[in-house]
Amino acid sequence: MKILVTGGAGFIGSAVVRAAIAKGYSVVNLDALTYAACLDNVASVSESPAYAFEHADIRDRAALDRIFAEHQPDVVMHLAAESHVDRSIDGPGEFIGTNINGTYNMLEAARSYWVSNDKPTDFRFHHISTDEVFGSLGATGMFTEDTPYDPRSPYSASKAASDHLVRAWHETYGLPVLITNCSNNYGPYHFPEKLIPVVILNALAGKQIPIYGKGDNIRDWLYVEDHADALLTVVEKGKPGRSYNIGGENERTNLELVQTICKILDDKRPLDTASYADQITFVTDRPGHDMRYAIDPTRVRNELGWRPSVTVEEGLDKTVQWYLDNEDWWRALQSRFGVGERLGVKA
Repeated sequence: MKILVTGGAGFIGSAVVRAAIAKGYSVVNLDALTYAACLDNVASVSESPAYAFEHADIRDRAALDRIFAEHQPDVVMHLAAESHVDRSIDGPGEFIGTNINGTYNMLEAARSYWVSNDKPTDFRFHHISTDEVFGSLGATGMFTEDTPYDPRSPYSASKAASDHLVRAWHETYGLPVLITNCSNNYGPYHFPEKLIPVVILNALAGKQIPIYGKGDNIRDWLYVEDHADALLTVVEKGKPGRSYNIGGENERTNLELVQTICKILDDKRPLDTASYADQITFVTDRPGHDMRYAIDPTRVRNELGWRPSVTVEEGLDKTVQWYLDNEDWWRALQSRFGVGERLGVKA
């Protein structure tokens, strides 16, 4: 099987690329190499004869048509997206252009290719989305595949729109699609503007560790390599037209998460007289900050036999160790635009 992965130099996309190569699949990595991409993320597989790279933008339809014609993929795994909520607050236009218009271009290029090849029944267009499209939960309840959409940020609204486009292309044109909505990912190669790497790197640098509001917002945390395995399982076993929610079954408040990271750092790289937790600082909350996300993974577990293998404590330990061992990787990214700054305050 040959898989065309969009956004394969990003955080989740690169995990999918590495996992797919390890499983014996051929991979074409299509990436525009925007600020959050890094080809070092796929360096371990870049010399494989099963790997190819295409530097292209999903907003460029002509480039997409060429890539489909040249590489003849069996599956598309569409991960390319603008994904940082704070950046979407400051500049929503990029999110509309990439997440909505880019997904439209991908769907049309895939449909044209599928039709030109006599609509093979084993072709799949797998769209990877987020649980943020469902909005915010209270203290109880979980998101299912039937939860109504209620996006609250420009980012989640753009992803909700792309989900709707994918469903429409299935219902209208018969394109064999799959949709997955995942909870918060973390792990190796996480770009250093997101919460967990910010906590680790600020702690190591002796800087304040910022927590929005009171730190009581709750997220379900999914180790990225577990997520990559789940995505490939959906490609292999999922039913066209079906959506699957993928969660880590690891709910934690942001404060609990940060405190756990500080304890791990206290053990792995102890300070002389203090705890890294002393650097925790509460800052003004993000505008429109969703209170709680939680995934009900019943469908993916019962229908496809998948469930996460890594607890959040195990995953955080692995993640902290990875950042301690890979300083050259994250230092090279810290000079990129917006990294280390508080974004999302223009609302």
